[in-house]
Amino acid sequence: MAEYKLEVTTGERFLSGTNDHVYVTIFGTGGQSERTELDNFGFDHVTGTTGTYTLSTNLSLGKLLLIKVEKSRFCYLPEDEWYLSKIVVTTPEGEAILFPYYRWISRGELVELRGGKALKGFEDDHPVLIEHREKELRLKKRLYRWSIFAEGLPHITHFNNVLELPAEIRFSYTRDGNIAKVKLDTFINLHHKEMVGSTKTWESIEKMKEIFQWRKTTMSEYVSEHWKEDDFYGFQFLNGLNPKVIKRCSELPPNFPVTEEMVKPFLEEGSSLQEEVKKGNIFLSDQKKMEGIPPRAYNGKPLHVTAGLCLLYLNPENKLMPIAIQLHQQPSEQNPIFLPSDSETDWLLAKMFIKNVDSMDHEAVQHLMKTHFLAEVYTVAALRSFSGIHPLYKLLIPHFQYTLFINTDGRPTLFGPDGALSISSLGYDGLTELMRRALSETTYSSLCLPEDITARGLESIPNFYYRDDGLKLWDIINSFVKAVVEYYYPSDSEVRKDNELQEWISEIFTHGFLGNKASGFPESFHTVEEVIKFITMVIFTVTVQHAAVNNGQFDYYSCVPNISLLLRKPPPTTKGQSSMETILETLPNVGETVNFEAMVCLLSETYSDMVPMGSYPDERFQEPAPKQMIKEFQAELSNFSEAIATRNLLLKIPYSYLDPAHIENSIAI
Repeated sequence: MAEYKLEVTTGERFLSGTNDHVYVTIFGTGGQSERTELDNFGFDHVTGTTGTYTLSTNLSLGKLLLIKVEKSRFCYLPEDEWYLSKIVVTTPEGEAILFPYYRWISRGELVELRGGKALKGFEDDHPVLIEHREKELRLKKRLYRWSIFAEGLPHITHFNNVLELPAEIRFSYTRDGNIAKVKLDTFINLHHKEMVGSTKTWESIEKMKEIFQWRKTTMSEYVSEHWKEDDFYGFQFLNGLNPKVIKRCSELPPNFPVTEEMVKPFLEEGSSLQEEVKKGNIFLSDQKKMEGIPPRAYNGKPLHVTAGLCLLYLNPENKLMPIAIQLHQQPSEQNPIFLPSDSETDWLLAKMFIKNVDSMDHEAVQHLMKTHFLAEVYTVAALRSFSGIHPLYKLLIPHFQYTLFINTDGRPTLFGPDGALSISSLGYDGLTELMRRALSETTYSSLCLPEDITARGLESIPNFYYRDDGLKLWDIINSFVKAVVEYYYPSDSEVRKDNELQEWISEIFTHGFLGNKASGFPESFHTVEEVIKFITMVIFTVTVQHAAVNNGQFDYYSCVPNISLLLRKPPPTTKGQSSMETILETLPNVGETVNFEAMVCLLSETYSDMVPMGSYPDERFQEPAPKQMIKEFQAELSNFSEAIATRNLLLKIPYSYLDPAHIENSIAI
């Protein structure tokens, strides 16, 4: 007689337990066990508990292959789902084998669990395992399918709403409840102020500040007090919501005819524009990709979107200052170059129109497309291509936890034709075209932070905390990924013959980057080094980069004059004609402001079930080596979190968005 000890863990999610009968059958190389019910005295399979059971067989089953789990009805109790986390089987020989699952099981459902060491497809050496793997992958391809959201954009999952999603990739009940509470609090507070739906123009900038008397952050308060200041305006190009646009200017664009006389008063005494260019102190933000995109109609007339250029100067105090702004690409008498010496309101308006296009680039391109939409591609491709026993599936799936849910839920409410972003200056069609253009220009190297920083000439500009923290986190992630990948892929030949890995990258190239060879994205992998770099980029994108462009939205957008997705009046074509009244008429009206602010409230919230970067609450790896690698990864992140906290004590404007403690492990909001 041989005895197998089973430790069966029910998840801690709300309503994870079950009252139904649960049966298991163990399959090994030496045969299979009897179908046995997991039934102890008292209650079994209660939320957050581990039950221990003994299964007896006449003979040893040999090397364990699979566990078959069945859930069937108990009496007349209503249907429930059971969240099975894992089963650990201790064999008669004393070997403990992990069978992870971390999914819901419905009544009448039969599932088969793979356990033991993570294995690539070509390493399966038993017919039962080979057949199981093939069956699993066929099922996954039927379950997760591709769909086209809009021509020229990354493809998406075929699920139309979150109720169609498999239970294991839906939000937890806790997250659903948290989001509902934020929505309710926002709705109650804004309705109480009788602002929702109002078409009135704001009476003053001070009145705008009254929106969020009930919700403030240290940073949002700082922004509301300093938004007019040029040095803070320049600071935002480095450490605000969109640090991906600015680049060092080695020569002035021919369509931006800034003269020495124009900017001499704003440079170091005795210096010149050409000298500062040579020193590397001149920087440029150029939104030429906006040119020619039709804006949306507003009250029967088209709005105005400016494909502007902003020249910035790093002064001797290491402050990045805007020194010249041209609001359209082609110079003309109706397109003057605005300067800090112009009237206060002329200069403020010019800065606002630059920020308007910067905000649309931020939300549509840098936030939605380059984190959310690409993350969805990486996720769907992984769910379709990798078996659950594959080492890279085990590594990546914690970073894809809620991606499909938040994207499926958010597309219609945020980016659909009637979504929150549709009332931006470009509107739905314009933002779609903007993303289409941006994807066609996106390169692999631009998503790899070290290469992007070098390409933009930003290696040495001071006070660039996004760069400093991002590069450090890139290195930490890269070291972790290198350790894991090299453990499972000791040679390049292992990479080349891994069909699941090759299918993953092929699907990403096809459905994410639409087969664009000029992008530099890999179509296949040939070396271990290529795999390490790509997975580093993927994890960096869904954790660090998303935090950089997401977590500060309330801080910066809650002050509408600082940055606004909508400007109602056309940009100035001559100088000296504006007033504060012009600014108030240009900014969104009361109701439009409220719509935008409700959106950023939701997107910037920290939820109680947030999983910090580097946390892996689901135990998926059996082997001690990757478990140790995870511990070392977490220690590195913890040390860096402490370093950021120490640095921020010395900063006038702390930068905390890339503190690992504030970065979520997957895109979940």
